[in-house]
Amino acid sequence: MQSSGHVAARVLAGVALALSVAARAGHGRRDYKDSERLNADISLWIDERQVRMFSGISMQVFAIVNGNISPYILDPNFSHKLPIIPSEVGYVNFTWRSKKRYYYDFDTLTSSDPKVLKPPLLSIKTKGRVPKTPKEFSIFLPCMGNVSGVATFEIGLELKNHRGNPLKGTPLRLNLKKECAQRGVYLERTGPDPECDKKCANQGWCNSEKICQCPEGYMGQHCRTALCYPQCMNGGNCTAPGVCSCPPGYQGRHCEGGEFKCAVLLV
Repeated sequence: MQSSGHVAARVLAGVALALSVAARAGHGRRDYKDSERLNADISLWIDERQVRMFSGISMQVFAIVNGNISPYILDPNFSHKLPIIPSEVGYVNFTWRSKKRYYYDFDTLTSSDPKVLKPPLLSIKTKGRVPKTPKEFSIFLPCMGNVSGVATFEIGLELKNHRGNPLKGTPLRLNLKKECAQRGVYLERTGPDPECDKKCANQGWCNSEKICQCPEGYMGQHCRTALCYPQCMNGGNCTAPGVCSCPPGYQGRHCEGGEFKCAVLLV
C-alpha cells in the first residue's frame, strides 16, 4: 500500500498552498542566491523541489524573505481564499534560516474537530532558535483514518529577535481546512490496482505494489489529474501542470483576467 507520506510528497499542503499564492507578491518570489547576497535576516520558504512537484513550475516560494512577511499572508481574508487540503496530503516541508538571532514559538497547533483531524505535529521542538544555516522541518496533518469529514486547523507562529522584539507582522495566524477520508475510501481512491500497468497515464509507472507512481505535476490513482496552483479561475481547466485552459473571454496564467474587447465602428 502506498503510504500517505509518499502521496503527500507529490502535493503541497496547508500552508504550502498559502505560500504558492504569496509567490505573486513583490517579495514572494525571489532567487535564493540573490536573497543571500542582500541580507542575513530571517527567511522561510518552500524549496524548488517541492514547488515543482506540486505545480510543475521550478521556483522557490518565500513566506518570509529578508525579514519581510509576504503581504498576501498578512491579508486578514487570506485563509478564506484557500482551497480545502485534500485527504492525500499528509505533511509539508519548510526550510528556514537566519544569521541574525531569532527565536520561534509555535504557540498554536489546534484542530476544530479532533475526531476527524488530530492537532498538527512538528518534526522539531515547538520552541527554539531559528538555525543559522538552511534547515528543513515538517508540519504533519494526521487524520484519524476512521472517519470522513473536513476539519479546520490553526497554526500560530511567533518570531522574536534576541532583544525579545517580535518580527513585524508576527505572530502569524493561519486557519486552514483539511479533508480526511475513511481508510476504506482512501484505499478505493489510491490503493493497489491489478491493471495499473495499463492505466497509469502521463508517463506514470506501475510499481511492484501495483500502484501508479506519478511524475512531477500529476496526481491521482492513475496520474490523470494535473496540478495547478493557484487554481484555474473563472471556469478554466487545468490541462497540464501549471497550465490553465481558459474559457472564452478570459486570459492569463490562471484565467484571472478578462479580455479587452474593442468595437470598431465602420462608417
